[in-house]
Parts: sequence; structure tokens; C-alpha cells
Amino acid sequence: MAETTQRPPPPITPETAFYWASGADGRLRITQCRSCAALIHPPQPACRYCRGDQLEISVVSGFATLIGFTVNERFAVPGLPAPYVVAQVALEEDSRVRLTTNVIDCDPADLVLGQRMEVVFQQAGTAWLPLFRPADPASPLAAMPEDPIDPAAVREHVRPMASREKFEDKVAFTGIGRSEIGRRLMADPLSLTLAACRAAVADAGLDLDDIDGLSTYPGSGNFGPFSEGGVTAVESALGIRPTWYNGSAETFGPGGSVIAAMLAVASGLARHVLCFRTVWESTYAEHVRAGAIAPSGGITDPWLTPFGAVSAAHLLAQTAQRHFHRYGTDRETLGWIALNQRANAALDPSAIYRDPLTMDEYLSARTITTPFGLYDCDVPCDGAVAVIVSARETVADLAQPPVFVEAVGTQIIERLEWDQSTLTHEPQVLGQAAHLWSRTTLGPDDVDVAELYDGFTFNCLSWIEALGFCGIGEAKDFLQGGKNIARDGVLPLNTHGGQLSHGRTHGMGLIHEAITQLRGGAGQRQIPAARVAVVSSGGLTPSGVMLLRADS
Repeated sequence: MAETTQRPPPPITPETAFYWASGADGRLRITQCRSCAALIHPPQPACRYCRGDQLEISVVSGFATLIGFTVNERFAVPGLPAPYVVAQVALEEDSRVRLTTNVIDCDPADLVLGQRMEVVFQQAGTAWLPLFRPADPASPLAAMPEDPIDPAAVREHVRPMASREKFEDKVAFTGIGRSEIGRRLMADPLSLTLAACRAAVADAGLDLDDIDGLSTYPGSGNFGPFSEGGVTAVESALGIRPTWYNGSAETFGPGGSVIAAMLAVASGLARHVLCFRTVWESTYAEHVRAGAIAPSGGITDPWLTPFGAVSAAHLLAQTAQRHFHRYGTDRETLGWIALNQRANAALDPSAIYRDPLTMDEYLSARTITTPFGLYDCDVPCDGAVAVIVSARETVADLAQPPVFVEAVGTQIIERLEWDQSTLTHEPQVLGQAAHLWSRTTLGPDDVDVAELYDGFTFNCLSWIEALGFCGIGEAKDFLQGGKNIARDGVLPLNTHGGQLSHGRTHGMGLIHEAITQLRGGAGQRQIPAARVAVVSSGGLTPSGVMLLRADS
């Protein structure tokens, strides 16, 4: 008889009911393609491999290989108190199918990648959750599954340019603005947005009446501390009357609003698009503690949340673990990124964390979810950032030296589902990075400054390898000692402190800093003669990366 648990059950639909009911007789069931015999998960009405639509429900053995795990110390889920193990297993019948789960009935210290696991079920409401425990301890370790596309071979799958005419050549960044950035500012998020937007418009030498486009991420909707209300709220407050607008979370990462704005300007739908991004996580958390608002649920993926995988940290920590396993990187490798960001933040008065950070402090910090500690995670904050994308023919009349766009990278090559995607690198980084270099004659050696997404230290490591600043699997040597990524190194990285120390502004702060560097206005942290910058946003979600230049 299955055990019962008090954790919230997953949502059940007619298409997924078979999966969540499997535990009633103790047999795991997965969708299978009749044409090519591939197993398909999550359940779909078509096979992604042969694209056939003849699918059936098949019973599988319930045996799998442990391909990732993280011991959660920070987050608590009803019915699942910390610590608990979030894991990924690959089914023995088809290792392309991975299940996010919990490992039970063992000491986490005894877990080893490649271990054979067996399914057991716990009942949650009307659902049976497939959990896993170590199978026969005498079972030999299995080889780790390979990605369908090797990380080093992703460039072979980049689509050629659809046209020799590049939309990037028709646009420029002409204004930037930022509200106050801080912890628990207790300010209305829309007021932060308006402060950043007004600053960007003034910086460009424009008036609000000149703005004919609005673009934001993620837009309106139930986004809790990650939105002020989107385009609707800003248009209502300022009366912009845009000819084009955009607000979406399904775009090229948090900076996708900027790339969308470029397309609108290049096509002639608008001349000056105001792009904005607002977070108010610190104030939101304070309101939750005071009981003034109800907390948001974090990740609400039905295949993840029943197992306590409620943070991107739970997924990315396992990806980092696999990078460690395959390439020999370790926590100290990640530590050099955290130390670099803190050293750079010391030179930016607007950064939240500016005190020195040592490797000993980094390594001894409290665990969030293994292998991530406190300083591997970015800093929740309140603040807004705005950027103006303008038609290139307007820049001579504006107040600031323009920053031009050399290329963007947006192509999706890897699977979108977090736990079905790239094993050893942050998903949605390799493909976009490869796409970027296909749209320019420049290369990694031409980059003077890199502003790379660092929601976690491992995000940054993934982007460094994906963009070719070192080879795949070579980050340990490249990052050793931190010299290569220092302000006087070969790749000055996240020069304002990044999200790890400056604050979690979800990619837009990185764009703001890249433009500031290319204008030569970064003060003490300015990289001499910076002419080319690469800036990324996102990963896990679809992401985007841009190559910017100061020269026309």
C-alpha cells in the first residue's frame, strides 16, 4: 500500500490523470510513441522525435538512474519540511525521459550519480507521487546519459540568417534610467517604474510625447514581486498612446522586451520604444511577513512543485552538480565569480552588497541547496531599470552618444522544459550563444566587457563557456584565481557587481551597465577603451544575448 503525504497534490487533467494514478497499483506509466517506441514526458499528443501522433500509455519497469540531486536546506513546502532531496532520474527504458522527484529511504550523503533507483509511491490527495529510493546496493553504477546534442556541437544546429539585411543595423540604444535600488524600499512598484522611465527619457534628451512604443517583461498578470502591472499600468499613468506595445514572459529572457523593441523599431512600427523592468521582492517579502498580502507560490510547474522543486535553484543546482561530475569544476570555481562580483560592486555606490568577500566566507556560508550556498544566489531587491531603443536615423539629434547593436542570439536549440533539457549547462544558453556568433564577423576575442546573467554563479559559468571565452568544460582553469574575469583581466565580468552583489534586476541591470561602459560613463569601474560588450539575460526560461558596440 502506498504511503500518504500531506503535501499539496498536483493539478490533474484528463491528459495527465493516468500518470498521477499509476501508484494505485504500484506501476509507473509513461506515454509512448507507437511508431518509434520513444517514451514521451511530459505527456504530449505528438512524438517530438518522429512527430507521429499515434501514442499510447505504457507500463515501465520503475527502475531509473540517478542523474542529479540537491539537498534543499532553505525552502519549505507544506508536508515536506527541509531538509529534503530534490532529484532527477533517467528511466532505464529511455534515458531521454527524466523525472523530477524526491529521493527517500536513504542518507543523502550516500547518494552517487549513476546509482540505480526504484520507484515507490506516496499518495497526495487523489494523486500518487512517484518517488525513488536506491535499488539493490550491489547494482553497478550506470553511465550518465548524454545530451541529444553535445554542448560542443550546438553550433552545428544554428539556422542560417534568413536575410543578409540585419534588423540590428537599424536601431540604437539612446537612453537609460534607473530608480533607486535597495532592500525593502517600501515603495509602490509603479512609482519605481515611473522614476526609471522618466530618467531614461531625460537621458536621451526626449520628451514623454516622443515615446511611441512600450515594452516590458513579464507584463501584467499574476507575477507577484516581478511586475508593477505591465504596459497597462505605465500607459495609464503616463498617457503615452503607443503605436506599438509588448508585454510577455514567453520571450528572449528578461531582456526580451528590448529585443522585441528592436524588431518594432526596425520594422517602422515605432521610433522610440521605452523598455522597462521592475522588481520589488524585498518590499513584497516584508508585506507577506506582515500579512498584508498573500505569498506567491514560486514555481508552479505541475511536474516540479509536488516534489518541492519550487525554485530555479533546485534545477540549476543539479545542473551544476553534473558539470562538477563531468568536468571537475567545484565550489571554489563558482566562488571566484562571487568574489569578482563583490569586488566590482565595491566601486558602485548603488550596489546593495559592497563589503569585501573572501573565499573562506564564501565557502563557509550557509547552504541554500547543495552545492549552492548563500553567495551563489543573487540579491532580492526593489528597483526598476528602463532603456530606450530608437531608430538609428534619430540618434544624431539626441543627447547621448548612441550604443549600437552588432548582433542578437535568440535561437532555441535545447529543450524548453527545465528538467528535460541540457544536462551540464544552464538550459537555453548554449543555443542562444551559438546563434549570436552566427550573426556577426566579430568573435569572443573582440569583446571588451561582459555583462552575463548571474541569478546564480553557475549561470555565469554557463554563459562563459557557451560564448566561447573558454572551451566547454574549461571554466575551472579559466576562472582559477579570478584574474581572467577581473576588471583588468582578459574578460572584465559584471563590472557593477552583477545580480550577485548589485541586486537582482533580472537582466535589465546588466543591459544598463553594458551601455554605461560603452559610453565611458562608469567612473571608477570603467573599463578603458571599452568598445564591444556582450550582455545576456535569462537561461532556463528562453533567453537572449546581445553584442553591443560603441562605434557605428
